[in-house]
Amino acid sequence: MARAVKQTAKKAAKGEARRPVRPLRWLLRLAFRSALVIAALLVFVVFAYRVIDPPVTWYMWAEGQRLGARVEHEWVDAEDVAPVMLRSVVAAEDANFCNHWGFDMVAIRKAIEEGGNRGASTISQQVVKNAYLWQGRNWTRKALEALITPLVEAIWSKRRILEVYLNVAEFDEGVFGVDAAARHYFGVAPADLSATQAARLAAILPDPKDRSASRPSNYVTRRAGAIRDGAATIARDGRAACFEGG
Repeated sequence: MARAVKQTAKKAAKGEARRPVRPLRWLLRLAFRSALVIAALLVFVVFAYRVIDPPVTWYMWAEGQRLGARVEHEWVDAEDVAPVMLRSVVAAEDANFCNHWGFDMVAIRKAIEEGGNRGASTISQQVVKNAYLWQGRNWTRKALEALITPLVEAIWSKRRILEVYLNVAEFDEGVFGVDAAARHYFGVAPADLSATQAARLAAILPDPKDRSASRPSNYVTRRAGAIRDGAATIARDGRAACFEGG
């Protein structure tokens, strides 16, 4: 009996030894596990910035190295920023901020129709680029941005997205964040910004190195006027509801 059991065990061992190796199955299993690890890591880093204020971003560090000096930057909470500043940025950069999930499909369609001359990045996308990624237009960064943006929208509040944006955006050479910008251009705290000052800061965001909020060109003055009107409009029509308040 014992001998028969041993022979059966030997045959089973030989059968296992002869089992064919399936590299495709192994690769698929490895890819699946790797995808799970990457997904878990992305969720972790996105959740972390929901409660932790981002440190110096890669671009801030790079600018500091280029300038050979420490950049101007001081974190400020959203409640310590004049509400009109939040509305002005939304009016200038992403009027449908409260109505989309990270990608403004209407703006994307218009950009395609106009041959790519029109910008379509939302505030959420810009936050992802500035807080997590790097500058540039390569496809790797774009793909990562497309993956992370919906996570940020799902995990952060709209107010938090706007708060981070205002703290990492560049407002002049070596000047980052609304606190440094308010003091740099107008000598006031961000809570004391007027509607005109807020609109001027928002007006220079697409090209902060070539525009000035304190010495505005005719173009910046006109754009700031439109932004001021737009900020008042989104306050009236409810498009500021998702980030107003606590």
